[in-house]
Amino acid sequence: MIREKKEELIKELADNLGKCEVAIATDYRGITAKEMVLLRRHLHDQGVEYKVIKNTLARFAAEKAGKKGLDEFFTGPLALAISYDDAVKPAKILTDHIRAAGSVLKIKGGVMGDKILTPADIANLAATPSREVLIAQLVGRLKAPIYSLHFVLSSPLRVLVGVLQARAKQLEGG
Repeated sequence: MIREKKEELIKELADNLGKCEVAIATDYRGITAKEMVLLRRHLHDQGVEYKVIKNTLARFAAEKAGKKGLDEFFTGPLALAISYDDAVKPAKILTDHIRAAGSVLKIKGGVMGDKILTPADIANLAATPSREVLIAQLVGRLKAPIYSLHFVLSSPLRVLVGVLQARAKQLEGG
């Protein structure tokens, strides 16, 4: 590869690592081309980049991006799943793919912000609900006290209306 092209790839990857929400390193050794295409398509549909990268280029890009501690993941065949908006999405897609397809794909580790993630951290990240679900749970918990307050405050009015309706029926019938 020409030196200028390598430098351009390093700069692009360093920029991607610098602005990403999460980057997950995987070892794709042993998976078929068909499986790789399906995995890439699924990741791409969810807005996640999945790139096969040379270890030395990845090492230089991580150093340039200021991501310390990633060197231990840059051995053997390397592919990076990079997400810019949701940290849970790539972890969930990769672990679901490994479980559903019985894939030999291995998650080596990753980085989220300045924190280095182990494979166990990524499995825990994949177990968390998606951002939309977490927001829905938060909104549900925020409005529960309001509904309770409304029920408590309107209860005496409901009782009063019931008493007045009963008295009205009593006067009409009697």
